[in-house]
Amino acid sequence: MSRRLLIRVWRALLALVVPLTLVLGAATGAAAAEVLQVRTATLLQVGDQNRSYSVALACVDLAPAEAAAARDWLRADLPRRTRVNLRPLGADQGLLVAHVQRLDRGTDLASDLMAAGYGQRTKECGL
Repeated sequence: MSRRLLIRVWRALLALVVPLTLVLGAATGAAAAEVLQVRTATLLQVGDQNRSYSVALACVDLAPAEAAAARDWLRADLPRRTRVNLRPLGADQGLLVAHVQRLDRGTDLASDLMAAGYGQRTKECGL
């Protein structure tokens, strides 16, 4: 196997193992994932216990002109240490792509962002 292929296989395995760990950990009563940082309007740093992951919000597409305002809104709505549930859809360029749901409200962050007037639903998730 070539080195590139091995790296791709390793990344694909990590993309499957990380979300399963978070989902199964939450289902078995382990500590939920927590928001550590809102990096951009669609990219979060999420952690559980001693691990952290970059998570891209699924199903939302933002225009570059509204990205800064959407990021500010998300930072205000999603303070550090907010507990979340991840429902992974896959990986894209090393990032976990997932539906991120606040545990205290039960709402999807991408839907909340769109309800606040930022972005639109992607074609993959149905316009």
